[in-house]
Amino acid sequence: MIEFHLDSRSGLSPYQQLVQQVRHALRLGLLAEGDQLPKVKDVVAGLAINPNTVLKAYRELEHSGLVAARPGVGTFVTATLTGASVSALGPLRQDLRRWLRKARLAGLDDESIEALFMTTFRAAAEEDIA
Repeated sequence: MIEFHLDSRSGLSPYQQLVQQVRHALRLGLLAEGDQLPKVKDVVAGLAINPNTVLKAYRELEHSGLVAARPGVGTFVTATLTGASVSALGPLRQDLRRWLRKARLAGLDDESIEALFMTTFRAAAEEDIA
């Protein structure tokens, strides 16, 4: 089961962060069809947020066709977003962890690592377009 977290520095609203975390988990194969999302009351208690925030996130996921609510039972995954082979993700994750260790050894903090990654990611995406 997915465990949600909120990052006040992300620039995204709490409901958008929840949606993004579910979408990432679906894309990475961490959630599969039939898996249950945490109950709204558990997310509210764990993150100290308004129930309407969680409900809004779950509704957006439902409108996207990724989950379905079963009244009195919970919210369940109905589709996945895995594009690449899930088996290919393991080696890539290991490479990324090695890179993160190198970045930390070079003295970069989390914000610097994120900035370096995102600017490099965007530059590479632009090169792919050109």
